[in-house]
Parts: sequence; structure tokens; C-alpha cells
Amino acid sequence: MEQTEGPKVVQGEIHLMDEARAHHYDPSKYERPSVTVDVVMMTLHQRDLQVLLVKRRSWPFEGMWAIPGGFVEIDESLEEAAKRELQEETSVQDVYLEQLYTFGDPGRDPRTRVITVVYFALLDAQQLRIKAADDAADVGWFSVYELPPLAFDHEGILEYTLSRLRGKLSYTTIAFNLLPEQFTLRELQRVYEIILHKRLDKRNFRKKVLATGILEDTGAKKMEGTHRPARLYRFNPAAEDAL
Repeated sequence: MEQTEGPKVVQGEIHLMDEARAHHYDPSKYERPSVTVDVVMMTLHQRDLQVLLVKRRSWPFEGMWAIPGGFVEIDESLEEAAKRELQEETSVQDVYLEQLYTFGDPGRDPRTRVITVVYFALLDAQQLRIKAADDAADVGWFSVYELPPLAFDHEGILEYTLSRLRGKLSYTTIAFNLLPEQFTLRELQRVYEIILHKRLDKRNFRKKVLATGILEDTGAKKMEGTHRPARLYRFNPAAEDAL
């Protein structure tokens, strides 16, 4: 995003600069790599795991799809930068982001030496209204299993994100971010199968999940196709440590 004015200097930075001068510290002796943030947003749609991508408007990789993100400004935190870039490129606001990993290969960006901090979110796409903002030519959801050619090292970033997501299924409650407040065991198993990209044994899955105590029976039921009514469960936050 183009800057229309010089970088801001806040009071705390002025104090640190005075401290540096007092101790004869010369920051110009060291090269300063740029820092960016990239935001990986995934959802389930039509029984598929999908990721939000933007089409780049300018060089480098003009016209290619990429993970939403951009440079961190001098006066903002990493999380603030991630939320700002997400809003600027996709108009998405107010989502919980988790810092995932840092990528710093020296040749990952043709513009300069760039280190990127990747943030991650799983959410319900039906609750979002996305549109391409000024920094992007287009925006859309893509299957993580059928991705278009991606800019920078974003293919590797998404491969790593998917691997971490699959690992988190066994020790966190991250899968519940993709479910409504009340759900059946069949719906929960479907989430796991889509993320893991494989079929799971119904009996073993239900036995393992119910044994954790992480689910709470609501007492309600709903029809699932031609099957008999299925019990509706909800996430029990009091039992979260069970995983």
C-alpha cells in the first residue's frame, strides 16, 4: 500500500532512540529486513476445505493469486498489521487470528529481504462478506487440494498450514470453529474427514470423541437424511483440557 506521509514516531520510540544515542549505538551498522504478515483463512464449503486468496494487482507476481497480507508499518503490532491487511484486501473484519509460523528464506521475495509472519484462522464462510478492496484485483475461496499457481512461497506456506491444522485436531478444539453451536456426531466426523482428507471409522471415531468428555448432549435431535433422528451435541468448554 502506498504511503502518503513519512513513518510515524511514537513517544516510546523517541525514548528508545535517545537511549541508543546515549550508549553510542549505531543502528545503521546493520541491514534492516522488511517484515510482512500473511493471513491464512480456511473454511469448509460443499464438503471441501477452502482457503481465501486474493489476486495481486501489482508487481511482483501481478495477476497471480496469493495469501492476503502486506508490510508491517513502523507503529503497529504484528496482529494489528494482520487485521489491517485482511480488511484492506478482503474487507473482512473482527476475526480471531492465531500466529502460526515465521518464514524467512532470503530469496522468498524479489523486492527485498522480507520476513513474513503467518497468521491463521478457521471460520464459517457463510458469516463473511468478502470483496476485493483497493489492494487486490479479486478475492475468492479455493480448494486447498486444487490451488492455482501462487505468488511468492505461498504454496509452501499453505502446505505447512495444512500440516499444522491436521496436527492440531488431536490436541485442540480447533475443529469446532467450523461447526454450528449444535451439531451431530456425523457432522463432527465429516469435519475431521475433510481436513484429514481421508475416511474415518465411524465406531472408533465416536468412541474416542465421546470418551474425552469434550461434548455435551443437548437433549435435542434432528433428522439426517433417511436415517433415524440423531442426537445434537455442543462443545463443552469446561472439558477443554480433556484434549
